[in-house]
Amino acid sequence: MTDTHASESGDRPTEIATADDRDPLFARIPRRDFMKAGAAAGTMSALAGCTGLLSDDDRQSAADVDTEVPPGEHDDYYAFLSGGHSGDIRVYGVPSMRQLMRIPVFNIESARGYGHDDETRAMLEEAGGYTWGDTHHPRPSQTDNTYDGEWMFVNDKANGRMARIDLTYFETDAIVDLPNQQGTHGACALMPDTRLVFGVGELRVPIPNDGRDLDDPEEYGSVLSAIEAESFDHQWDVRVDCNLDNGDSGKDGKWFFTTSYNTEEGVTEQEMTSADTDYVVAFNVPAIEEAVDAGEYEEINGVPVVDGTEDSPLNDGGEPLVRYIDVPTNPHGVSVTPDGQYAIASGKLDPTCTVIEIDRLDEADDPNDAVVGRVNVGNGPLHTAYDDRGHAYTTLFVDSQVVKWDIEAAVDAEMGSEDPVIEKHDVHYSPGHLIAAESYTGNPQGDWLIVLNKLSKDRFLPVGPVFPENDQLFYIGDDDAGMELVKDTPAYPEPHDASIVRADRLDPASVYDPDDLELDFISPDDDENFIDRDGDQVHVEMYNQRNHFGFEDITVQEGDEVTIRTTNIEQEEDILHSLAIPQHDVNVKVAPQETREVTFTADQPGVYWMYCAYFCSALHLEMRSRLLVEPAD
Repeated sequence: MTDTHASESGDRPTEIATADDRDPLFARIPRRDFMKAGAAAGTMSALAGCTGLLSDDDRQSAADVDTEVPPGEHDDYYAFLSGGHSGDIRVYGVPSMRQLMRIPVFNIESARGYGHDDETRAMLEEAGGYTWGDTHHPRPSQTDNTYDGEWMFVNDKANGRMARIDLTYFETDAIVDLPNQQGTHGACALMPDTRLVFGVGELRVPIPNDGRDLDDPEEYGSVLSAIEAESFDHQWDVRVDCNLDNGDSGKDGKWFFTTSYNTEEGVTEQEMTSADTDYVVAFNVPAIEEAVDAGEYEEINGVPVVDGTEDSPLNDGGEPLVRYIDVPTNPHGVSVTPDGQYAIASGKLDPTCTVIEIDRLDEADDPNDAVVGRVNVGNGPLHTAYDDRGHAYTTLFVDSQVVKWDIEAAVDAEMGSEDPVIEKHDVHYSPGHLIAAESYTGNPQGDWLIVLNKLSKDRFLPVGPVFPENDQLFYIGDDDAGMELVKDTPAYPEPHDASIVRADRLDPASVYDPDDLELDFISPDDDENFIDRDGDQVHVEMYNQRNHFGFEDITVQEGDEVTIRTTNIEQEEDILHSLAIPQHDVNVKVAPQETREVTFTADQPGVYWMYCAYFCSALHLEMRSRLLVEPAD
């Protein structure tokens, strides 16, 4: 393997990896013989007991681990998995891999009334009004490099948006449109403490994209967007020339890393894969914020946009805003090791992972001098996760495997060596992302690993030509036994990434605290339940509880705009009600102590039953009222 850095003149290197035996599809991947097992290796014997949370003293061996969680017992972890094209987040328990909940984010979802009440409908509309989204990278907030149970952030790969999920109520509470992005591929919070959240823009377009430079790709660009976590306001963008991809934060609040591709600035596959190198892009967050404070930006679509391109004068001098590190062409995932020492980028079209020593970026004149290792892991490396014992785990998309390797051994080995590889395990099939328990924190748990595979083929009952995907659970807590595949879980296509959080770090509410809601609580008191008319505007406030609503009848006129605000006054957990008026497209969920509001136009005269769509009691069917719409004069 040849390892060539940029010349002093700044020209990009022409070669970083060569191989004589090329695969026609993955032209830069040297093919090697490999075998695929028809069934999972390492099937576990009869086991007893749940895993419990691990410590150095009580780490269990593979033979002692059971993924079964008996009825009435709880899992050790929450796993938050992207729903992909469904636009939501799936919540699993680990190790059971039982699906506990789905959190709608960029999609309308009737069971939770999301997108049906005024508040969530307006949130979706104000963030672009798109009819669908594509969730990829759910990332929890952190305090001191530890998950703090406050928020979850996720990107919209389709439309250039970021969303925030409140982990007290497991619901989306904010979405921001990123006007200078087209496709937000990566998402991650700044660490050690979540002050900023980053959306990594992928697709290069003119900025602003208003009809200028339509057919001049050299004028296109992409941006990294920073959002303030508390207010969820868009703070600034940094423009680069290349397509940005995935991202991860350093552990000390200074550097944010992304992979990139298409440094050729092309628009076709051939153009975008013609060079031998692309970049890991390192963003110096404090330096960028200083530039914004100093007014060194252009305001585009109401957002400060800082020039971080390679030729930017802001990258001259001793404190460049953005550093560009050469890696093999078209890399994909980048992740920072738990100790914050290294950023590791996967080759995708090259069989290596590149190890970058982060502290060297502060010292080296040439950022390529920060590359301290390059380990040959196999064909199609995409993403890397970590345990608590110095090991990295990388998915191999082409080989359909996950590979375990030693990080420090990769630093000590020759560039391109396979020696740091410890073991490989077949998965089924074509893995994309993977995630180990609390891998993105400073203290991974080192027990469970989920591999999210793109194909399942023969693993499940046939369901037609659209196959389920396959989330596979591994136990990785026993280095002597190696990686143990313990469970297959079908997933609706097409999910991408996940985060695994210890259950005791979260404290979800079982009923709403009315003080956390914007709308006033409506009690059964007569003076809090009323119907008020102002011209053709009708405002209704009423409570609801088991078996009835606050009003038996609501009479309006044809053409009235009707707003109904309703509170579920139940105090017992798990007693949900809803306000459903199907003929007016109304379906609002109200959990105990929750208040919601919906507005609609009564555009057809007639009798319309309002009813509770949740089976809440023995008299559930009788929990209904009439909406009487009188004909217009």
